[in-house]
Amino acid sequence: MRQSKRRYAGVAEQGVSILITLFGLLILTFVIGRIMPTDPVRAMVGEDATREVYENVYRQLGLDKPMWQQFLIYLRDIATFDFGTSIRTGKPVLEDIARVLPATIELATFAIIIGAGLGTPMGVIAATNKDKWQDQLIRVFSLMGHSMPIFWTGMIALLVFYANLGWVGGSGRMSQFYIGLVPERTNFLLIDSALAGQWDVFRSALNHIILPASLLGYSSSAYITRMTRSFMLDQINQEYVTTARVKGLSRRQTIWRHAFGNIRVQLVTIVALAYGALLEGAVLIETVFAWPGFGQYLTSNLLIGDMNAVMTCVLIVGVIFIGLNILSDILYRVFDPRTR
Repeated sequence: MRQSKRRYAGVAEQGVSILITLFGLLILTFVIGRIMPTDPVRAMVGEDATREVYENVYRQLGLDKPMWQQFLIYLRDIATFDFGTSIRTGKPVLEDIARVLPATIELATFAIIIGAGLGTPMGVIAATNKDKWQDQLIRVFSLMGHSMPIFWTGMIALLVFYANLGWVGGSGRMSQFYIGLVPERTNFLLIDSALAGQWDVFRSALNHIILPASLLGYSSSAYITRMTRSFMLDQINQEYVTTARVKGLSRRQTIWRHAFGNIRVQLVTIVALAYGALLEGAVLIETVFAWPGFGQYLTSNLLIGDMNAVMTCVLIVGVIFIGLNILSDILYRVFDPRTR
């Protein structure tokens, strides 16, 4: 009975924390929209609009009202999922984001699979061979991933693997020949092409996503490798590892079953944060590969002062990180029974 009460109290406390965080995020996005050095009215009506037209649009946007009243109107619009219309596309912002976000999710998902798949074992190998040649090699490999600008590696990779060798697809999500052949059901190109049975389109999409996802994965693997190595070094120096070896367990069992098992909870947070960073930070690789994703949409609208789109994108990024933190908490309970 006491355990169930504690559990409900913990859930309630977490719920209140999430609501407070969301409210703070709403305040932040509202403030960003008001302090940005752009004129949303001028961006809508253009430079040649008359004073009368300017003032009419100014009042229609509610900018003549007190700040607190503007914030209440903003909360009302958010509650009804009214994020306004994009100046650049002339479509509802939510419709635009529903179109571009799946492209970035596909790219980031492939990238985090590559990043975690490389970074985790490399971090373990580096930690278990501290200061040996394996450790030094992996640390140099990770340092290169941190140091090289991703837009530069993207251009070099396109030049080598696409233009010269022809191993992968070029820019965009698929070849120009296949555009329009697949009905957009989910806006996830790989899923839509598979559902439609268009396997040529599926192969083209897979061929185009390999290179940008690999570059993003390599960049995130550098961070995951470094953190995994740090966590493992801390565990290897613990007494239970020595005890396990004395009892006759093999080095492999001691490292992977016991030491690695104790860092899974920490790795969940690292991988979740890396995934969130890929979702909102892939703008450079999207620009190099002409990838019609979320980062490119945010940047292009920011440059023209489309504040409806910018504020909505900032809000969505915050919601993504909150969602990833919630998922991390759930996985904590799966991997560590002590947190249940």
